[in-house]
Amino acid sequence: MSSSAVVHVIGTGTIGEPLIGLLTSMKDPLGIDEVTFHKRTPLLTDRSKVKDLLRRGAKLCVDKSAVKGFQDLGMEPSFETVEALKRAAVVIDCTPSGVGTSNKQEYYDKFTSDTLGFIAQGSEFGFGKPYARGVNDQALERGKDQFIQVVSCNTHNLSVLLETLALADGGPENLVDGRFVCMRRANDISQDGGFVPAPQVGSHKDARFGTHHARDAWHLFNTLGHDLNIFSSAIKLNSQYMHTIFFDIKVKNPTNKEALLEKVNANDRVAITYKNSANSVFSYGRDHGHFGRILNVTVLPVGSLTVRNDNEVVGYCFTPQDGNSLLSSVSAATWLLYPDTYEDRIQCLKDFFTDEV
Repeated sequence: MSSSAVVHVIGTGTIGEPLIGLLTSMKDPLGIDEVTFHKRTPLLTDRSKVKDLLRRGAKLCVDKSAVKGFQDLGMEPSFETVEALKRAAVVIDCTPSGVGTSNKQEYYDKFTSDTLGFIAQGSEFGFGKPYARGVNDQALERGKDQFIQVVSCNTHNLSVLLETLALADGGPENLVDGRFVCMRRANDISQDGGFVPAPQVGSHKDARFGTHHARDAWHLFNTLGHDLNIFSSAIKLNSQYMHTIFFDIKVKNPTNKEALLEKVNANDRVAITYKNSANSVFSYGRDHGHFGRILNVTVLPVGSLTVRNDNEVVGYCFTPQDGNSLLSSVSAATWLLYPDTYEDRIQCLKDFFTDEV
């Protein structure tokens, strides 16, 4: 295994690119010696972002067959794919859905004795232990959890809502039922494909959980021994700004809006806002976030929060792009490198959190 704290990111898409930027800008306080990244295809349209990542200090890694293609476009690789994997202490896979699991079977399983750990994103269900920063850190087991799945951005959001609005007052027994409608943006502003011309409803493929959002949140909390009664639905909206979630959470213990806001304000992963539109919240992130990302797990519009009959908590919240996935990816990587001190090291990210949007 490499004696250096090298973090290798695979993919330069909507999560990979900002993650590489975040790791390179914060590598000293995080204790990272070097950040490398893999890009599969040499594209002229991607040259500008690759060159900027190189300027920031990250090192490009490509397949042996693609070296000349990158060089012809003025992008000089530092390492070939297998060499980069051998050098890495931690590998973070940010490839499209299904590719991470395929990469595990083709590559990662061969490097388990050389690498501290492998991290994949939310679409890779079954890749490893589900993880969301601040929700189940105590479930991570040193020497056992070499494969970690950072849950999706909307699953992060569901989880912090459950944690803050229900479990914070009496634990899992306080939750009677949680229902969520994930109103997903059509595509990221960086993506040319995938936009929809009108709202497009999703199907409930899971009889117990509805969509993967509640399923993944259940598995996340189950790492702590909890069995939560939750269900989710999804609809894709013709917007590129932010995901929005409607929640209806029934609890046993009577509560009120003021008590809930105290719990919200005590959780630094939840930001409040007095704005009511996704575009205005998105604009704040663009102007004040880290490379345009809000790293809080959710943004809760105060005006939307209400309590019905003393035990039904209802409201809306916005999911901050992929900021929460970035937070958990950095946290998981730092835990793999420094399990005893990672809590202190990742405090360098606190400046990118906000109490109010």
